[in-house]
Amino acid sequence: MNGYADDKDVLLAQLRGIEGQVADLAGMIESDTYCIDVLTQVATATRALRDVALQLLDAHLAHCVTDAAAQGGELATQKVREANAAIARLVKS
Repeated sequence: MNGYADDKDVLLAQLRGIEGQVADLAGMIESDTYCIDVLTQVATATRALRDVALQLLDAHLAHCVTDAAAQGGELATQKVREANAAIARLVKS
């Protein structure tokens, strides 16, 4: 089971909302909307994606990493490395 299983419906709803935001962005470009207005909407969609990412990371740490740490050994080390790599990707984005 994934760490986000309990929040799956919430995450899916957020992602559907983001899909709508991206579709609206495409419409703004098609309509030749003022650049700054488009950029404002891009920032909003980016924040929404970041929020989803942070929720997934939180679930991973609370479930997958915690469970692996309780077991110890190589699995724990692997899960910590995965979490560190995910955090690095988020920071770089």
